[in-house]
Amino acid sequence: MQAAEAADEVRADAQQAPEFGRPGVRPFEELAVFGEFRPLAPPRLLATLRRRLHLRGGDRARGLLGSSLLHARELSKGRAALFLLLLLLLAAPALPRQAERAATQRFPNVVILTIDTLRADHVSAYGYRRPTTPNIDRLLAGGVRFTEARTVEPLTNPALASMLTSLYPHEHGATRNGLKMRPGLPSVARALTRRGYESAAFVSNWPLKDRISGLAEHFGRYDEVFTRKRWLGLFKDEATAADLTDAALAWLAEARQGRRPFLLWVHYVEPHAPYRLHEELVRPLGLPQRGERSRLDRYDTEIAFADSHLGRLLAAFDRDPELKANTLFVFAADHGESLGEHGYWGHGRNLYEPTLRIPLGMAWAGKIRPGTTVDAPALNLDVAPTILGLAGLPIPSSFEGFDWTPVLQNGAPPPRDRVLWFEAHKGAVLSSQEAANARRKGLLEVGVMVNGRKQILRLAEGGLSLFDLAQDPRETRGLAADAQLSRRLQEWMGTVQKELIASDRLAPAEVGSEDVAQLRALGYLQ
Repeated sequence: MQAAEAADEVRADAQQAPEFGRPGVRPFEELAVFGEFRPLAPPRLLATLRRRLHLRGGDRARGLLGSSLLHARELSKGRAALFLLLLLLLAAPALPRQAERAATQRFPNVVILTIDTLRADHVSAYGYRRPTTPNIDRLLAGGVRFTEARTVEPLTNPALASMLTSLYPHEHGATRNGLKMRPGLPSVARALTRRGYESAAFVSNWPLKDRISGLAEHFGRYDEVFTRKRWLGLFKDEATAADLTDAALAWLAEARQGRRPFLLWVHYVEPHAPYRLHEELVRPLGLPQRGERSRLDRYDTEIAFADSHLGRLLAAFDRDPELKANTLFVFAADHGESLGEHGYWGHGRNLYEPTLRIPLGMAWAGKIRPGTTVDAPALNLDVAPTILGLAGLPIPSSFEGFDWTPVLQNGAPPPRDRVLWFEAHKGAVLSSQEAANARRKGLLEVGVMVNGRKQILRLAEGGLSLFDLAQDPRETRGLAADAQLSRRLQEWMGTVQKELIASDRLAPAEVGSEDVAQLRALGYLQ
């Protein structure tokens, strides 16, 4: 009698319910692909079933109901409830475990390792004379190294938001440190999380704090590691590479015990200015044992310090060959650093090569051939689509970057005549009040590059500079402006300005006095 009453109540609620479910989704497709259940049925109908069946199991059980109900309406109304009851009894206990196992077996773990302010020509694998990066070198030797990779903007928050979303800064909205990206954007982290991945980010550069950047919504855990105090002991400072690695290793120890694949992103702030000297690395780098250390020396010890602790993280995978074999590693810098070239120390305010060129590589045992080099131009926008492509997952249509999977796995030719775009904006926003119109007022330069010819437009002075990087890699001999590139730049600038005006309607970030002090200390405020 109880079963009959339950069936009658369920049937009545089903008749009153509107159409539901995602168009085109087959029964249990979401469970098989995503490794999780989502409630797709009307709340009242779910409540009836839970009450009548004393249902337990939380979201997974509710999601099972939702997925089942997608096609329940195709059955005769008199049999729909009976079908659901039987389905719950037979399938509910087993399917979550099966889906979790399937997701684990199918998808690789993904580890993204990024280092702040690391120019490519100070990485040993890129030919630098000092042994600054033995661990990074080993990682890149195990897979592919992109020799002509660049960032779309030489500033931390914009560059890393572009890496994760595969959008240009004027598209995702975080054009300057202190401006949040648009909420709800597709990203590689969000795409993996929706496939059942555990995800965590460990960051240590102040502009990446969530209330300033808006990045946390893309990760299951977003850990802002700020542990030490400096600047007269008043403020918590960015964590050292040692602190950051300790936090990431602790999370990894838990994640590796689970059945779900994981995404781990770790961002090291070293060697960002102010460059600190690490005395213990003076001898290994072959620096003079005595005398005053140059800024270049300090910069290199910062790189070596970050590399040593990145090596500790990689060692955890070396100790577990099975884990390592099923992990895709990505290494990149957010941007480079100008070390006095063109009369400038720092990054963010121009589009010359020292700040645009970045190290970039990927490694995955058995999937990417060790020792591969790609000499074709690449962008940090390419990271997100290539991760999803290598993992065999769909790539969001909004992604602007190139998926290198066919090149890396099938030997396909790289894209020819690729057009690369760049933009430079003012360093940071001082306050929430300044955030009004901060995007459209902050644009400094735009650039375009095709086949090694790069042209830069400086908005303040209206000047154009054209460089042939094959003949003039240091960009010291400007050529007469190229008419075709000039037209492209003007069109691009119009698109950028239009997006910036629209983006200024976004809610401003919460920039407080402590944030201003830290941003100033990092050189983002003049």
